[in-house]
Amino acid sequence: MAHAVISCLHANHAALEAVLADIDQQGIDTLTCLGDLVGYGPQPNEVVELIRQRAIPTCQGCWDEDIIEGLNACDCSYPSQLAERRGHLAHQWTADQLSEENKDFLANLPMSLRRDRLLFVHGSPNSQHEYLLPNMDAFAALERVETAGADTLFCGHTHHPYVRELRDGSIRVRVQEGVASGGPSEEREINLPVRRIINAGSVGEPRHGNTNATYVIHDEQTGTVEIREVAYDVERTCRAIVESGLPPIFAWRLRHGFEYAERADDASHVCER
Repeated sequence: MAHAVISCLHANHAALEAVLADIDQQGIDTLTCLGDLVGYGPQPNEVVELIRQRAIPTCQGCWDEDIIEGLNACDCSYPSQLAERRGHLAHQWTADQLSEENKDFLANLPMSLRRDRLLFVHGSPNSQHEYLLPNMDAFAALERVETAGADTLFCGHTHHPYVRELRDGSIRVRVQEGVASGGPSEEREINLPVRRIINAGSVGEPRHGNTNATYVIHDEQTGTVEIREVAYDVERTCRAIVESGLPPIFAWRLRHGFEYAERADDASHVCER
């Protein structure tokens, strides 16, 4: 059975509509969302309401959490004060726009979803804010999947789709009997089966190099994974960003399909959380 996984919608209604239409055209009726329904984009209520109308199982993203809990998680990845100010502005704008009913929906989203040996999270099993990057240390990546009791871990948060197979994993342990008396020691090696991390990328704010929304299709019987790209009316969302009063740079980076922030080292930047 094939099922679709979407993530990081970021209040981009046009992108979400296009992706859902693509999923429907393929006859897929099992769908999971990995959160970040809001943030940066201009249509937070419309996106939340569409997810609610479709009754799509959804776990809570970092933006969804922060809108409810406030900016209290010291996991920020802003590279400069200017980028952080833009993020704070978008947070306040989104909080002001969202209806109380939609805020309540975000507040009650679970941190993770599970189906048999498949685990669905936004960032990682540890936190909505943790990035599981494709070049993360292999042992650390394997540990995230294994300790969560999963064979396959679906995540988002990075806005970069990827499939990573963790093969030939093993843990070597040295056990010594009678430590105080200097007893004999024995080395044991535990071999771990293949584990996978599948990142769905981003529907609403792609940062993989072009403007297409991304999501993944996973076939539970064959184990195959397809990363799909879907074109949508980017200009419609960009116009709405500018008209809403959100920072115009959010529209600029949507048109280019990658993250934009001041990359120069900012020695004066101190996390405000």
